[in-house]
Amino acid sequence: MLLRDVEYGDLDAYVRMRCDPVMMAELGGPLPRDGIEAKVRRDVQRTEAGTDWTKMIVPDEAEPTVVAGLVTLWPHDSDAGSFSEIGWMVLPEFQGRSLGKRAARSLLELARTDGRWGLIHAFPATTNPPSNGICRALGFRFLGEEDVPFADRLLRSNHWAIDPRTDLL
Repeated sequence: MLLRDVEYGDLDAYVRMRCDPVMMAELGGPLPRDGIEAKVRRDVQRTEAGTDWTKMIVPDEAEPTVVAGLVTLWPHDSDAGSFSEIGWMVLPEFQGRSLGKRAARSLLELARTDGRWGLIHAFPATTNPPSNGICRALGFRFLGEEDVPFADRLLRSNHWAIDPRTDLL
């Protein structure tokens, strides 16, 4: 598996991840196709600027054009203050291969080495056993359930946190 920075050419993968009812079932349903180009552009610009890390998951280095999903780490501002947040998505045909877990671990290892991210939070839906399992397996601490805004929606989520410098399993 390889993680590479998001590129403008990843638009099709973004559409498959964000506009598909199955992929977005745990995130309140599919997003409209309008605006996906702008989302890719923002993610590329923020990645190039170093403020966010959006990495595409390439399952086989011998086939670098095949993308299985993404993992991202970004600074997040909320009413409770500023913090770092991680999230991931894996396309259905690649699920069940531990790619999400491996990608999240790899990004957390990079964050540990980088040192600037501090405590990192994740907010998978309460009804998403695979993503909650990734949090448990990597050493995140469960902080409880809460309603989290996402794409103009309110999602019931489990709140997890990890300090990759000390907690990563």
